[in-house]
This record gives sequence, C-alpha cells and structure tokens, in this order.
Amino acid sequence: MDNRFIRRMRRIIAVVLSAALITGMTGCGNKNMTQVSEKGADDEQELNIIDDNYRNYYEIFVYSFYDSDGDGTGDLNGVTEKLDYIHDMGFNGIWLMPVMQSTTYHKYDVVDYNSVDKEYGTLEDFERLVEEAHKLGIRVVIDFVINHTSSQHKWFTDACEYLRGLPDGEEPDAAQCPYVDYYHFSREKESGTYYQVSGSKWYYEGSFWSEMPDLDLSCDALKRELEATAKLWLDMGVDGFRMDAAMHFEENDKAFNTQVLNWLYEYCKGINEDFYMVSEVWANKATIEDYYASGTPSMFNFDVADAEGKIIKAARGNYKAANFVAAMAGYQTDYAAENEDYIDAPFITNHDMGRVANALMKDENDMKMACALLMMMNGSPFVYYGEEIGMSSSGKKDENKRLAFVWSDTDKTGMTNGPKDADKNIAFAFEGAEQQLEDPNSILNYYKSAIHLRNENPEIARGSIKIMEQLTKDNQAVITKTYEDSTIGIAYNTSDEKISIELSGTELENMDIRGYLSAGGESVTLSDGTLLMPPQSVCVLK
Repeated sequence: MDNRFIRRMRRIIAVVLSAALITGMTGCGNKNMTQVSEKGADDEQELNIIDDNYRNYYEIFVYSFYDSDGDGTGDLNGVTEKLDYIHDMGFNGIWLMPVMQSTTYHKYDVVDYNSVDKEYGTLEDFERLVEEAHKLGIRVVIDFVINHTSSQHKWFTDACEYLRGLPDGEEPDAAQCPYVDYYHFSREKESGTYYQVSGSKWYYEGSFWSEMPDLDLSCDALKRELEATAKLWLDMGVDGFRMDAAMHFEENDKAFNTQVLNWLYEYCKGINEDFYMVSEVWANKATIEDYYASGTPSMFNFDVADAEGKIIKAARGNYKAANFVAAMAGYQTDYAAENEDYIDAPFITNHDMGRVANALMKDENDMKMACALLMMMNGSPFVYYGEEIGMSSSGKKDENKRLAFVWSDTDKTGMTNGPKDADKNIAFAFEGAEQQLEDPNSILNYYKSAIHLRNENPEIARGSIKIMEQLTKDNQAVITKTYEDSTIGIAYNTSDEKISIELSGTELENMDIRGYLSAGGESVTLSDGTLLMPPQSVCVLK
C-alpha cells in the first residue's frame, strides 16, 4: 500500500478521534463546536518552487555514492542513475565534491583542472550528468579547489625542475618558466608549512600537506589560467562552484581572500548571470560575516554546524529554541549588512565532520529534530549524502566520515567499497535507503517530508524573520517569515514535553496549519486558537 496513503489515513483518523472527543465535551450538534485544524507535511499542497539560487542542496562524494560499472568505486554515471532518487527527495541542487583528475581518493589535490578523474568517468559522462540533472530542475555545483594543486600537477613539477637547474644566486625568471610565479617559492623555510623542493635549496608552501603546494593567487598569469578553467566547466553546464579553503588563499588576510572570491565570482557572472558560489570559511560567525564583504552570495554557516554547532545542540536540548531563532534573526541582520543579497548556506555536517548520528548518540528523534531545524532556516540548506538515512562515522579518521552509501540492506547493486583505508565493519544503527523508503516513520521519509514542506512554502528560505517575543521562551519559539506579500508562521517545540501555544490575540490567530514535522509521529493540532504541539515538533502556519 502507498506510504503516503497510509500516513494520510492515520492523520484523518487522528482528526476524527479529536473531533469525537470535542463533540463529547461540547454536545453533539452544537453549532459552536470547536474546529480542529490538523495537517501534516506530506498532505498535498501545491509546490511553489522558485527557479533561483535558493536551493535544497545534496552533497555527494562521488567515490562512495553509487557504482554503475561494478568496479567498487562510485562514478558520475552512478550519480546520473540516482538523480530520480535525489529529485524525489525534493533536492533541486547537488554539490559534487572534486571530480577533476587527482592522485588521491578524496581528489582535493588536482593534477589537471580540465579533465575528469578517470575513476569517475569522462568529460562526456559529466556533461550527460549535468544535462539529465537540468531536465529535473536540479542545478549542479562542483568543488573548485584553487588554494592548492597536487604536487604532481605539471605547473608544479615544471617549476621545481626549473628551480633545480637554476644557478645559485640567480633569480627565477617567469619568462623562462611562468610556473615559478604560480606557487609560493622561497629560498628560506619561512614556517612549518614550507617544504624543500627536492634536489634544490628552494622551499614551497603547503598549508595542508606537503603534496598540496599552495598557489599564489596574486599571480595574473595564474588567474588567467583559472578563468579559462572556470569557463570550460561553465560551458559544460556547471551552475556554480563551491570554493574550498577560501580563508587560506593567503593566511590571515581577509582583504586579499575576499578580493579573490569577488574576482572569480564576477568573472563567472559575466558568463552566466545565474552563476552561484558558496565558499568554505570554517570560522566563527564574525569571520563569516566579514567574508560576505566579498559580494559573493553564500558562505557555509559553520556557526550552526558540527557536533557543537547550534543545530545539534538545539536538537539535543542543550541550546534553547528561543536562542536558536534569535541566532537566525542575527544571521539575517548581520550577513545582510555586508551583502544585502546574501543567501545563507546552513548545514549540519559535511565530509570533514563526524556524522549527525554519532553527535546525537543515534537518537532517531533528535536526528529528526536536527533536520527540522535545518529545513526551517533561511537560505540554501546543504545535506551530506547519507544524512537522510542516519549513516554513522567513526572517530576522527577522514575516510570513516566518507563511507559507502547504503542503498539497500539486501540488494548490493551499486554499493561502492568506499575509501580503502576506512575502518572495516563500522556499524550503522539504521536501515538502508530501500528499507527506509518503505517505512513511513523512517529518518529518510522525515527528511523527504521536511524538504517537501520547504518546497511548498518559499517564505521559509527567503522570508524576513520576526520573532514573536510573547510566544518565545526557553524551548518554545514562534516566528513569522514574510516574503513579498506573503507571511507564514513557524512554531517550534524542541522540548521532550507536549506544549500548548495560545495564538489568539496575535497576528497568527487567523492562520491555519500548513504542515508540520513531528519527530515521534504525533499530530500537531490547532483548536480554538490553541496550537497543541507534541515533543520535538515544528509547525508551519499560514
């Protein structure tokens, strides 16, 4: 039987039972009988998806996602095969972690900016993926790693070979080897992140790893190369770039780094006026705010992310709902002060962090609450693949954060081997995607409902926030969001107790329930101006 039909029947039964109870209290046939409004997020509303740069993004590590050819490694054709799944979940954007030719499994050390890594497929495979994604209304963002290259990149190997042959005391000449200006070379070991060029007295900077030499983004010739690369990928249909390590282009130099972001953004906007950029500035709110001075649209909101970020802390009850909505309003005010056209990019975890399941001790209801908090935020939320099925990680080892997606517990078709250096037999607490799709109360179907609710109400992503102070205290919070001429209300209960919220006498008193999310599956109801909310629930009113 169809899962949506089952859910709808359950809700109809709940309404009938509630109405029967009220009838018993007020008298059968009483014309003033209390009306109960109750509507779940999966009940059909008209979708209202606006074709702009506000999107619901799904982060994909291609290597671990889906294997289309049976070699144990995920590939681009595998992503193409799973676009229907992504679309059905409600995502209308994907971020692909690096796909360019590389020497490592993670591919953040680029050997060739103008090709696809052979493990993933071909440029033709990539173009087909973009084409099929666009048919479904899904935009494609790729990682553009310009802070560093691989030590095997031709630019670097040619520059090192030139320096080895340079006579002592002679200065490098870019006319003889232009690539010596592409990196930070020095005759001195300037810090602990400088490494010696083998066979020479020269050193180079490698902030993250000796095999990832840092590029010098002040070099005009290098910038022309990177512009050509950007154009190549945009011409293949790419809709945007995720800028890796943006605060490290030059360490502790926000002015330079924001200028670099602005340069590339404006160049790409000249090719595609709808071009989107989201940048990694792994820092506190004040620093993220400073980077919005770049004029680029989005910074990942690390203030809400990771095990000690505001979303997970609020989901586990360590951070009050009232404080959470105040933080949301603060982002709106402070980020807009630097860039009025900013688009927040909130997320819970990514490929560099332990998974949500681990941070929340595999508590299913807390994980659902975290999803609800994310999906009610402004901007473009990013969901890391596997988050929607409660995948686990293990320890601090990066490979253990990037494990194979579990498509089914019984059918291993398309399952990748995942990173070869990952620990073996890491236990997952929840079922695979196939099984969760059949369970109306699963984490996956909760994510699907939350994204669906978001897609019905464009005010959630774009609306100006107003906190209803009289209804907001501790783990209860109520806000409105206004976009153009439409206003919705959002009520939060992040506690483990049922609560009632009196809407009478407020600007929400004439609103009805538009949809809700309840971690435990209980109904949210509206009766005689009183909103009854079960534990860990969110309700949208309009």
